[in-house]
Amino acid sequence: MDLNSASTIVLQVLTQATSQDTAVLKPAEEQLKQWETQPGFYSVLLNIFTNHTLDVNVRWLAVLYFKNGIDRYWRRVAPHALSEEEKTTLRAGLITNFNEPVNQIATQISVLIAKVARVDCPRQWPELIPTLLESVKVQDDLRQHRALLTFYHVTKTLASKRLAADRKLFYDLASGIYSFACSLWNHHTDTFLQQVCTGNEAAATNSLERTLLSLKVLRKLTVHGFVEPHWSVEVMGFLHAVFERLKQFLECSRSIRAENVCRDRLEKTIILFTKVLLDFLDQHPFSFTPLIQRSLEFAVSYVFTEAGEGIVFERFIVQCMNLIKMIVKNYAYKPSKNIEDSSPETLEAHKIKTAFFTYPTLMEICRRLVTHYFLLTKEELTMWEEDPEGFTVEETGGDSWKYSLRPCTEVLFIDIFHEYNQALTPVLLEMVRGLQGSTNMEDTSAILIKDAVYNAVGLAAYELFDSVDFDQWFKNQLLAELQVSHNRYKPIRRRVIWLIGQWISVKFKSDLRPMLYEAIRNLLQDQDLVVSIKKSVLFFLNDCLPVDDFEFRTDQFLPYLESMFTLLFQLLQEVTQCDTKMHVLHVLSCVIERVNMQIRPYVGCLVQYLPLLWKQSEEHNMLRCAILTTLIHLVQGLGTDSKNLYPFLLPVIQLSTDVSQPPHVYLLEDGLELWLVTLENSPCLTPELLRIFQNMSALLELSSENLKNCFKIINAYIFLSSSEFLQMYAADLCRSFCELLEDITTEGQVQVLKVVENVLKVNPVLGPQMFQPLLPSIFKGILDGERYPVVMSTYLGIVGRVLLQNASFFSLLLSQMACELGQELDQILSNMIEMWVDRMDNITQPERRKLSALALLSLLPSLNNVIQDKFCGIINISVEGLHDVMTEDPETGTYKDCMLMSHFEEPIATEDEEPPTEQDKRKKMLALKDPVHTVSLQQFVYEKLKAQQEILGEQGFQALMETVDTEIVAQLQEFLQGF
Repeated sequence: MDLNSASTIVLQVLTQATSQDTAVLKPAEEQLKQWETQPGFYSVLLNIFTNHTLDVNVRWLAVLYFKNGIDRYWRRVAPHALSEEEKTTLRAGLITNFNEPVNQIATQISVLIAKVARVDCPRQWPELIPTLLESVKVQDDLRQHRALLTFYHVTKTLASKRLAADRKLFYDLASGIYSFACSLWNHHTDTFLQQVCTGNEAAATNSLERTLLSLKVLRKLTVHGFVEPHWSVEVMGFLHAVFERLKQFLECSRSIRAENVCRDRLEKTIILFTKVLLDFLDQHPFSFTPLIQRSLEFAVSYVFTEAGEGIVFERFIVQCMNLIKMIVKNYAYKPSKNIEDSSPETLEAHKIKTAFFTYPTLMEICRRLVTHYFLLTKEELTMWEEDPEGFTVEETGGDSWKYSLRPCTEVLFIDIFHEYNQALTPVLLEMVRGLQGSTNMEDTSAILIKDAVYNAVGLAAYELFDSVDFDQWFKNQLLAELQVSHNRYKPIRRRVIWLIGQWISVKFKSDLRPMLYEAIRNLLQDQDLVVSIKKSVLFFLNDCLPVDDFEFRTDQFLPYLESMFTLLFQLLQEVTQCDTKMHVLHVLSCVIERVNMQIRPYVGCLVQYLPLLWKQSEEHNMLRCAILTTLIHLVQGLGTDSKNLYPFLLPVIQLSTDVSQPPHVYLLEDGLELWLVTLENSPCLTPELLRIFQNMSALLELSSENLKNCFKIINAYIFLSSSEFLQMYAADLCRSFCELLEDITTEGQVQVLKVVENVLKVNPVLGPQMFQPLLPSIFKGILDGERYPVVMSTYLGIVGRVLLQNASFFSLLLSQMACELGQELDQILSNMIEMWVDRMDNITQPERRKLSALALLSLLPSLNNVIQDKFCGIINISVEGLHDVMTEDPETGTYKDCMLMSHFEEPIATEDEEPPTEQDKRKKMLALKDPVHTVSLQQFVYEKLKAQQEILGEQGFQALMETVDTEIVAQLQEFLQGF
């Protein structure tokens, strides 16, 4: 691309690409895409975005196209890679002038220079760093800032490289420029501080920006530029200087008004100082050891004493607390139980920590955390009054402790209490004792202190296990506090509910639960109680009802079931926010799951309300997910009565599992689960339930993590009504399975094959015909000796079913295989039996092992030479099968087949077990027709051997038996005693 002739054309097309008119925009974008691989295109772009007289939007677009081109075409190995000549020209042009007047474009240019540096620096671009170092010294403010901005992005990018050779290059770079970077930072910092003192705000703002950028450079060099940074005098000198500079900047903040633009940049710089320390501690814990004492003194002083009053701000407090937390919890600073196994560095760090955290220091930190930082603020109390339902205090979860003050203080308290619980337990218990007795309702401060102390006791529940008799405290004080109805006492009622939720899984007698349920019911009944406290009740119920709570006893909860369920339903109707409705639905689901069928008398109101809630939540997919979960538990609790929900239930399943509908992205997983439990509990197949299966074809094409549930759903249809279902969908299923088996994991293959096996089990006559296209590949898999045992086992199970229950179809299949493989029919049969005998050990399930014995025995009696040649193998498998299924009656000494089932018995579920679903019953009834469970293997072996003897005669039969190992014959005779 000729630069002179092309520049005008490219500029014109770029201008069109900034248009809001799609008719102009789209062709321009297509043209630019075609030019991406043209030689000279990026040189033209460079000329355009460095021409400050052109339109800003056009220049911005040129920069973006240039930046994207670096990602795609800069590396030598990339398709359509830029030539080395053009790259040399471009590199030179990028660092000729650092004078971009537009901030956003300047940032993009810095980023794209860094992208080139990642690939080329220093080998192909040795002049980059020297040029940057010279440019940051110039007096021109704009050029100096742009060079410094580029210097930062280049350093940041090079620091992120992880290959050993790249790390070595960065170490060399860091050691070479570190001294300069420090002096640059010091210069800009001193300049800023002087300008603040003289009141020159505009100049101070510019200097602060340079201070921030140079500090960002130093952060990357310090944290990533040295293997053992504690050996570098300059690095450790800089880190010690950070504390002094932090103090200066914090003092400086006193004189800068909150609304001043400079104030925001100042706070960002202060936070960046703390990030330097935190990152260094994270990457180099042992190199940080000389800084432990000073870090703790600094952080504790500003956060837990009067030194910080009037100058600290929330994000800075969070960072200081994170610094204390990382030192307290750092595994590098914890000696082994056997001191001799600990490194000297660990012992030194531990010694410094121990010397700092004296009892007075720990006591002050603990008291300050609880009585200052745990207190509900005026802002929070106002929010509570203005929006009771929406009010919530940030929870300690995920990474919130890193950025938010309340979660951060709570995590710090938990970690310090865990580390120094022997020293701090008496301190906290003393605070609790100070709260005994009644509270003055007019004393808001006392109420908030009690709330904070109770919070601390809940957070430290595990550590206080041996020190607090929570059962007595609950009976003697907490229970009474739940009943205090004064409006000002609502923080305590809310906190007590939460506190009990914290302790219930730690130390709470099961016998006290009815008393607790009574109190919870009273709270839910209280019409004057604000929704926020009822939300706390929800969180509590969520803690005490999950299925992994082994202390929960259904018999204790049943007396409260009707009233509790009714009150929860009323709350579901009262609340307006999606989040609250989701919590209520979740608790309702837990209740239903806990009591199962005993919920049936009380769900009528909920069943009537859910369709309305579903309609109202059309724009709120997460609420719809909660409704789906509730429906899942409802269907399980209602059992066959769930068919009354079908007018609402089936359209919900239809929508949730239709991949052509946008909501399926959110609803699919729960929708499939609901579909499955609906089928499992369905008493019969309805036309509407059958029609929903039209969604399955597209779901199978997705091949997603939901495939397992899809196969369970298919199996459920087969067990529910195989003839109707297969008549309508067998052809589509077979086609889908053929496609799936070509590109699916081993586990997926087994799931597909199990569906086929179930079809044959349910319908042995028509099943093989319906899935005939799949059977040749399965048969061939056996002949080829499929290498995955679990797949081979399933192959043998399928062919075993066909051989045993549909011999005529097996003969047709054998003929088809002989024709396809160009071999004699007897040779195919011989190979199959030989592979079956050889791979019998792949089959681990007793049912399939018995099936194999029955299937191969079904080939007898026979005069076929192949079958007689393989007679020994057939008998071996039969004896193995007898060993698997025969149990000896200790009284009579006779053997019986343990897999035989003679009649259906309704299983009786204990309290801890889920009652059997309709599908469980259908499987049991199916088993009563299955030869594996209706045919005695012992009897079958005897009859087949007797029949073989009759067609061969005594002499011929004896000759055949002599081919079998004498030990096997002896075992066979023992099993057949009495016949």
